Amino acid sequence: MILLTSTYDHRIIQGAESGDFLRRVHELLLGEHSFYDDVFASLRIPYEPVRWTQDIPEGAVDKTARVLELIDAYRTRGHLMADVDPLNYRQRRHPDLDVLQHGLTLWDLDREFAVGGFAGQQHMKLRDVLGVLRDSYCRNTGVEYMHILEPDERSWLQERVERTHDKPERAEQKYILSKLNAAEAFETFLQTKYIGQKRFSLEGSETIIPLLDAVLDKAAEHELDEVVLGMPHRGRLNVLANVVGKPYSQIFREFEGNLDPGQAHGSGDVKYHLGAEGKYYRMFGDGETKVTLTSNPSHLEAVNPVLEGIVRAKQDILDKGQTGFTVVPVLLHGDASFAGQGVVAETLNLALLRGYRTGGTVHVIINNQVGFTTAPEYGRSSKYSTDVAKMIGAPVFHVNGDDPEACVWVAKLAVEYRQAFGKDVVIDMVCYRRRGHNEGDDPSMTQPAMYDVIDAKRSVRKVYTESLIGRGDISVDEAERALKDYAQQLEHVFNEVRELEKYPPAPSESVETEQIIPTGLSTGVDRSVIEAIGDAHVNLPEGFSPHPRVKPVLDKRAQMAREGGIDWAFGELLAFGSLALDGHMVRLAGQDSRRGTFVQRHSVLIDRTTGAEHTPLMNLSEGQAKFLAYDSALSEFAAVGFEYGYSVAHPDALVLWEAQFGDFVNGAQPVIDEFVSSGEAKWGQRSDVVLLLPHGHEGQGPDHTSGRIERWLQLCAEGSMTVAMPSTPANYFHLLRRHALDGVHRPLVVFTPKSMLRLKAAVSPVEDFTQGRFAPVLDDPMVGDPSTVRRVLLCSGKISYELNTARQKRGIDDIAIVRVEQLYPVPQRQLAEALDRFPHATDIRWVQEEPANQGAWPLYGLTLPALLPDRLGQLQRVSRRAMAAPSAGSGKVHEVEQQELIDGALD
Repeated sequence: MILLTSTYDHRIIQGAESGDFLRRVHELLLGEHSFYDDVFASLRIPYEPVRWTQDIPEGAVDKTARVLELIDAYRTRGHLMADVDPLNYRQRRHPDLDVLQHGLTLWDLDREFAVGGFAGQQHMKLRDVLGVLRDSYCRNTGVEYMHILEPDERSWLQERVERTHDKPERAEQKYILSKLNAAEAFETFLQTKYIGQKRFSLEGSETIIPLLDAVLDKAAEHELDEVVLGMPHRGRLNVLANVVGKPYSQIFREFEGNLDPGQAHGSGDVKYHLGAEGKYYRMFGDGETKVTLTSNPSHLEAVNPVLEGIVRAKQDILDKGQTGFTVVPVLLHGDASFAGQGVVAETLNLALLRGYRTGGTVHVIINNQVGFTTAPEYGRSSKYSTDVAKMIGAPVFHVNGDDPEACVWVAKLAVEYRQAFGKDVVIDMVCYRRRGHNEGDDPSMTQPAMYDVIDAKRSVRKVYTESLIGRGDISVDEAERALKDYAQQLEHVFNEVRELEKYPPAPSESVETEQIIPTGLSTGVDRSVIEAIGDAHVNLPEGFSPHPRVKPVLDKRAQMAREGGIDWAFGELLAFGSLALDGHMVRLAGQDSRRGTFVQRHSVLIDRTTGAEHTPLMNLSEGQAKFLAYDSALSEFAAVGFEYGYSVAHPDALVLWEAQFGDFVNGAQPVIDEFVSSGEAKWGQRSDVVLLLPHGHEGQGPDHTSGRIERWLQLCAEGSMTVAMPSTPANYFHLLRRHALDGVHRPLVVFTPKSMLRLKAAVSPVEDFTQGRFAPVLDDPMVGDPSTVRRVLLCSGKISYELNTARQKRGIDDIAIVRVEQLYPVPQRQLAEALDRFPHATDIRWVQEEPANQGAWPLYGLTLPALLPDRLGQLQRVSRRAMAAPSAGSGKVHEVEQQELIDGALD
């Protein structure tokens, strides 16, 4: 095999044992005299070289090579000359595309050159070559793809770009115009009827409607199951109405603001954050597809990983195999946010990873050339806002938003590329924003020159209509009649809504906000299930060689399944495996989650010799559900958002994300605030996502200590989520199983242990797994006579073991330790029952490792005395002092503080 490399061609050619091969090599080299001549001569194979040009004298110019160099220049930099800005606001010029810069002259224009298959031709005149290059790369579409490393992808794009593009059929032109009519009329109608209300209009970028319609049309043509859209607020109402098919009446009712309170979910949200579902039917040809627009907050680009997770879950439910990516993610972006928000790069980085791939996302940037009031040159350091997408080798199409036909062509090509290669593709639709950031803003204060141009500019609908009329494709009457008919439809629906608003419906029953756990729910499993899961860790494939340090762990698990003393890691795997046997898919993802940050889990085994993988929990029985474990990218924002989205779309699965340390979850704070904690309250969007946050004060410093319990509890209200810190493997087992089986569908946050993973006291007998259920409060089993107890310590997690050890060493028998395993919802009834066991205890203290301003105390110090005033009216706190950081940085200081804390609780 010989690899030929030049500036214009990269091909691998096989079959070096023939003269035909050598002649083909000369054809590829287009007659260039090079060191390859010596290479071929050294093969000592007789052949007659084929020369298309004579050998070039030393110092002369090989103009064939210069033509090929010029072709490469247009392919690489032609986009810089493309007429993609409808405002013509910035200068376009690139000297590298001048023939004079490539050793060619005007006298060469009518000369014929060998072009090696360019535009499907072997020989072309330079004039014709330039014509194709300019039409392909420098008109209303600019293409960036030469950064793509795969030659077949570049060739595929070249074949479709470097050709004559016929204008659409008359019927399609009229259809495009109808979409522009709908987009413009909708915005005009809202501007007229709801003056002053924010809607973040699409005016200036109306072409996005026929563009998205073309994406849906191609998806339906390929018989794809669904297109899932994610987008910011700009143009959202228009997309809901004219792409997703949300009824106009519902949109108008939301503008009126007179919705039935009983239909709202908690707080509700503004109309331009809401999602919807619809059905798309092809206008030309057979085919249909479902279309969904997911809800989103105002935090720009935050919806990106959530959408990808939703799509991956839908694909996994369909389960059509590795190539069955029949649900298409389509993400709309703003130019400023695509370049400015880091979650964009985080989400792009997931595109080709196992466990995260969705078969390619179609990204569409509504590039209105300004971010609120910030010009592009002050909002990014790159040439284009799309440059970040080059990191994954995505092709980028820059297209003029005032050319609807070009936008539709690009949209169709984007879907075709996605289907061909299963990779992301980016459409940069360059347009403008006719109004300010919102309808009450005056953009001329900060962009006066730009808005002088915009104010004098006719809409894209008018420009396209005039173009069609001028070309004789439609008549003036047809154009005006189509616009008038659509406006009349809107007026009719508007009048109906106004009439109905005179008679508002009686409020329906409000949505239940409390968490109601089924009373008969049992989460124990049969002993045979535990033994089967233990055996799966030692019944390895023939010839499989586990790592010598892992094998004792596997043997120990099989032993624990029969003899008891089950530790934390195996208790967790028992929960996962038993759920899989019950038919519930389990998906675990996170940073080092397959092995476990603390070398405790080993959910996926690696053959020490071959590197082959084996997952014991995927080999329990033939009819079991899947157990999927993935090591995620080193990301929090995108990784948590993805799992949240996955859990929304797959409510029957147990979906878990694990932080390397709980401290690092704050990298996903926007997802936590906007989706996890409040998604149901705002949009009625329910999630079962589980967040595992290693937490505990062990002297490892401020950044390896705290999952920030206080922040999570501050977000809790209306039964919005469950927050727990279990202290035994069995209670953790029951917590996970309850969460998967109770039907509540609320997020679960678990503060998991670190040093306690190997604490000999932190084990559970087999019987605790075969019976019982999750206990929100654990009583003290060490107390002999409850009537002698004078003090009760309330605490959670690891500190309970340290308190018990110190109590035993000091011979104390009148202090009880009660563990609060569920921090939210506050287990009021169970706490009261636990305290009632100790009728003579008048000294009740809350003990925590965390500083006074952190941990559970900020919530519990306020709520417990109010909930149980008779017993907890004088609740005392034992903790570290209030601190700005979660812990001390010195291990010795930590030890001193920890001892003072224990002394303060027991003395």
